[in-house]
Amino acid sequence: MMMGVLMNFVENFRKGIDMHNFRQITENLYNVGANDRRIRMFENAHIVPRGMSYNSYLLLDEKTVLLDGVDNAIIEQFWQNLDATLGDRQLDYLVINHIEPDHCHPYTELLRRYPGMTIVATKKALTMFEQFYDVNLEGRTLEVGDGDTLEVGKHKFTFYLAPMVHWPEVMMTYDNTSKILFSADAFGTFGPTDGKMYADQYKFEEEYLPEVRRYYASIIGKYGRNVNMIFDKIADLDIQMFCTLHGPIWRKDLHLILDKYRQWASYIPEERGVVIAYGTVYGNTALVAEILANKLADGGVENVRVYDVTATDPSYVLADCFRYDRLVFASVTFNAELFPFMETLLLDLKNHNLTNRTVALIENGSWAISSGRKMREIFEQMKGLNILEPTLSIKSSPKDADIEALDELARTLLAA
Repeated sequence: MMMGVLMNFVENFRKGIDMHNFRQITENLYNVGANDRRIRMFENAHIVPRGMSYNSYLLLDEKTVLLDGVDNAIIEQFWQNLDATLGDRQLDYLVINHIEPDHCHPYTELLRRYPGMTIVATKKALTMFEQFYDVNLEGRTLEVGDGDTLEVGKHKFTFYLAPMVHWPEVMMTYDNTSKILFSADAFGTFGPTDGKMYADQYKFEEEYLPEVRRYYASIIGKYGRNVNMIFDKIADLDIQMFCTLHGPIWRKDLHLILDKYRQWASYIPEERGVVIAYGTVYGNTALVAEILANKLADGGVENVRVYDVTATDPSYVLADCFRYDRLVFASVTFNAELFPFMETLLLDLKNHNLTNRTVALIENGSWAISSGRKMREIFEQMKGLNILEPTLSIKSSPKDADIEALDELARTLLAA
């Protein structure tokens, strides 16, 4: 009894503070999510220097519908926003497009607060819900599949399964009335929204594209086939807006993001250019990489990107590997194995199914040189790559003969 009194006190106290910061999207649709500027590693795997945004959408119709939740980091702001927009009304439906925990923290509390609330989700999502939360959902769920619909008043939802974009339980929800697609993680981005809720408020090439590319490559990049499958499903829909779970909402020029997604999903390079990633201990392998970069630039390659794999988060290199058509990896031998930071990067590339690229390899070592063989073993497990022969082998530091070999490699890459 005391616990119930305490929880009511906390809930009333929270409502009394009233520090809401929701955003209105249409006449009856609101974003009740928020930014987390303190997070530095998204999914504890991808660096996010400026933070992340988490979107959650509330529709007020004859029935009230919450589409997805938020991360624990912004849970108090979420409750303030939800209380302010929902007012005295009950919540009728919770639509779960994606069950990943960065969107699900409020769900058990929502079930407690709103005993009449029904969870709308795929069969797989409902199974995973019970894996994450020890909650009895009997009589509280509505399982939906491809093409199923739900009318909540003036608005009618149609659901489309989108498995592996980027978890197996994912679906997208189309509002036939407002012509809005609630797209789960698709079309999202790293970073906060900085007060600008819509993608057209950003300079697409400069402010938006770099982080959305890195987000796609890191989060969805492995599942290009699945991305194309969902495009086929929604091809005939009249979509006026994408409401994604991370980042700004798309309300104009949807072709800009769609064209990029089609390109990335087909693993077609966006531009001609060369990425050079190197792993070095004492600087000799770095010198080789810099010499090659100079030769490529002198030869007319406009886009050359050079990365030290110990100084750069793999997600940045991965993003540029999705962007450009030619890739060079130079690694010192370390304990008769591949340099650990280079191995991490290459396994990341392999795990994201990158294809349709030309790859050159450079190895270095003072004895028992093996990094080239180790790199080649990883790339040979990947499909559709043009792996140049031979591997350029450096012993300790570059000599005149090595410079000549770099000249030849530069010419080969220029012609590739």
